[in-house]
Amino acid sequence: MTHPTSTFDSLPTPVRPVWLRVCALLVCLLMLPFAHATRIKEVASIEGVRSNALTGFGLVVGLDGTGDQTTQMPYTTQGLSNYLKQLGLTLPPAQLAQLQMKNVAAVLVTSQLPAFARPGQALDVNVSSLGNAKSLKGGTLISTPLKGADGEVYALAQGNLIVAGAGASAGGSKVTVNHLSVGRIPEGAQVERSVPTALQVGESLNLSLNASDFQTARRVAEAVNRRFGAGVAQAFDGRTVQVRAPINPNDRISFIAEMEELPVQTSVAAAKVIVNSRTGSIVLNQSVTLGACAIAHGNLSITISSTPVISQPNPLSGGQTVVSEQTSINIRQEAGQLIQIPAAAQLSDVVRALNSLGATPQDLLAILQAIKSAGALNAELEVI
Repeated sequence: MTHPTSTFDSLPTPVRPVWLRVCALLVCLLMLPFAHATRIKEVASIEGVRSNALTGFGLVVGLDGTGDQTTQMPYTTQGLSNYLKQLGLTLPPAQLAQLQMKNVAAVLVTSQLPAFARPGQALDVNVSSLGNAKSLKGGTLISTPLKGADGEVYALAQGNLIVAGAGASAGGSKVTVNHLSVGRIPEGAQVERSVPTALQVGESLNLSLNASDFQTARRVAEAVNRRFGAGVAQAFDGRTVQVRAPINPNDRISFIAEMEELPVQTSVAAAKVIVNSRTGSIVLNQSVTLGACAIAHGNLSITISSTPVISQPNPLSGGQTVVSEQTSINIRQEAGQLIQIPAAAQLSDVVRALNSLGATPQDLLAILQAIKSAGALNAELEVI
C-alpha cells in the first residue's frame, strides 16, 4: 500500500532547510507585538483646521399649550417683546406682565460651524428648552442669530423642530418617552459669515496628532520624508509634526491630499484602565497585563429595620394612644476567601482572572485600585 506524498516530502533535500527557515521566520513575525497600519489622516489633523461652536437665544412658537409659564419665566416675555419690537409692535409693560403665552418657549440654539464653511451653506442645529416648557413637539423656531466666541453672528437658524419623543398626562399620572424638551432641525441654519483658515499661510503646516505619542510622531515624519524627500517633515514633540508644503494653493491641496493617505504604523497604546466612578463602568485596553497576586474580598451588609409599635391606654383611663418604633440593626459580613490570581500576559487572561473573583463592577473598582497599589496591575489607572 502506498502512502500519499506530502508537499514537503516532494521538495528536494537542499531546499528543505530553506523552507524550514522561512516557516520559522513567519512564525516569529506573527509573534511580534501587533502594530496597526493606518493612514496619517486617521491619527493626525491639520493644525487650525477645525470647527467652531455657535450658540444663540431663540423662541419656539406654535406649541399646543406646553410652553413656558411666562409668569415664572421673565426672559421668555422679554425675548418675545424684543422680537415684536423688531417687527414694529410695542406693548406696554403692564400688558406684557399679564400675558399667559403657553404656546411660546425660550430655547438655546447650538450648532457647529465646520472648517471652510461658506455663506449659504446649511447647518444642523440643536434646540434645548431654557424654561419650564413641558414639550417642544410641534413647535417652530423663529429667526435666531447664532454667534461665535467673538460675539459676531455667523449663521441664522429657523425652522420646524423634530422631537423624537412622546408624552401624555391625566389625573396626576404622567408618561414620557425620551426627552420632549430637546429637538433638532436638520439643515435649520444658514451660514452668513465664513471663518478664515490659515491653511495657505506660510511655508509649512503643522500636523497635530490625536494622542500624544513620540513613537507615532516619529513614524509620521518618516512616512512623509520617505514619500516626499528627506527634511520635508520633522517631529517637534510627541504631538506636533511640522511639514514643509508647496506655496501654490492648488499644489498645497494636492500635497495634503496625498500626505493624508500615506500609511503609518502606530505603536501599541499604553496600558490603561478607565474607571467611571459614576456608572461603575470599567474599560481595559489590549496592553493591560496582570502580575501574580492573591485577593480576599468579602461583602459587608448592614440592615436596619423599623417596626411601628402601638400602645393603647386602658378603657376610661383618659390616656392617649402612643405610636412608637422598634428599631433592629443587623450587621452581616461574609467570609472572604483568599483567591490566587495568576499572572496574565494578555487581555483575555486578565478578564478571565477578574471574572473568577465573582465581584460586581462596584467591587471591582476597589479591587483594581488595591491591585494597582500592590504593584500587580501593569497599567495606568484613570478615574473619570
